[in-house]
Amino acid sequence: MNKKELLYGFLLGVLGTLLGSYLFVTLFTEYSFWIGFQIMKSQGALGKLITLGSIPNLVLFAVLLRLNKEQRARGVVFALLAITLITVLL
Repeated sequence: MNKKELLYGFLLGVLGTLLGSYLFVTLFTEYSFWIGFQIMKSQGALGKLITLGSIPNLVLFAVLLRLNKEQRARGVVFALLAITLITVLL
């Protein structure tokens, strides 16, 4: 197992989730990202925001599999699992 490729996939997964969350807040609310993030946190909807932000990772996963980058795709899945555990525990 190439751990460097797995790490790249993990970082891509985390960045994909952050980018998806940013796009969701800025496009679908009238707030800036930081204010929208704080409002979602105060309403207890942070888990929902992170879930919607993870949607771009599905596309990323499919593209990585299409390009035969299985280890990076596995890293994206590990990132999703880590983000899920952090969301549940917080």
